[in-house]
Amino acid sequence: MFDSIRRIFSSGQPARRTARVPDGERWYVIGDIHGRRDLLEALQQAIESDDDGASETTVVFLGDLVDRGPDSRGVIKLARKWGESRKVRYLAGNHEEMFLQSFEDKEVLRHFLKHGGRETVLSYGIDKKAYSKMKMGELQDAMHEAVPQKHRDFLESFEDLIVAGDYVLVHAGINPKLAIEEQKKSDLRWIRDRFLSHEEPFSHVVVHGHTIFEDVEHRDHRIGIDTGAFRTGRLTALVLEGSDRRLIQAIADDDGAIKIEKVDA
Repeated sequence: MFDSIRRIFSSGQPARRTARVPDGERWYVIGDIHGRRDLLEALQQAIESDDDGASETTVVFLGDLVDRGPDSRGVIKLARKWGESRKVRYLAGNHEEMFLQSFEDKEVLRHFLKHGGRETVLSYGIDKKAYSKMKMGELQDAMHEAVPQKHRDFLESFEDLIVAGDYVLVHAGINPKLAIEEQKKSDLRWIRDRFLSHEEPFSHVVVHGHTIFEDVEHRDHRIGIDTGAFRTGRLTALVLEGSDRRLIQAIADDDGAIKIEKVDA
């Protein structure tokens, strides 16, 4: 026993905080997808194969389903359909917020288009040549025509925060100065530096996306699982069961072939 304790302190690494989800539950938490329907489809199949039915299972999308990648429409369609066959919960990211607001607000639309919204709009079948000639008002009209109301209603229904035992699941992070029940929607969807630079424990271990890491970032008080799917070709799901953590990742090679990797976290 003393050797084990000595190794923990001599390694220079703090002992990982023990956090649990409720007994009998398994959570699959999926990071930012950003229009990569191909990766989501592969990850969905891997999750379905991984789920042995021994626990009550919940799948959670951490937000930013849309923008940047080539098929936001396909991602929304797949995510929505998946929720018809099993328990799936969806968190709103800042990109869903921009997308929804851009239908009515021209300034938000301009910002949205500069940050991956162009790809989202084109995924709904708006012609590229016509798009390049449209003024903002004309593009809004085209978006109202092209984007099904059921897709907008689906995105509007997304949650902002989910508590799972000792974990809190959010898109971007939390304001370190506020209790979980006092968090503001803007921080949950947009916060970055104030959250990432905070080193003290929170009331829960925070599982978040929003900020891209080369690989999953494990900290004692937070776990970042946005592995940059649109840019790196790597989409990550964090699996939580009891006090165990593991990863399922869909990874695309340079030729577009997708493999699944499973590792302990």
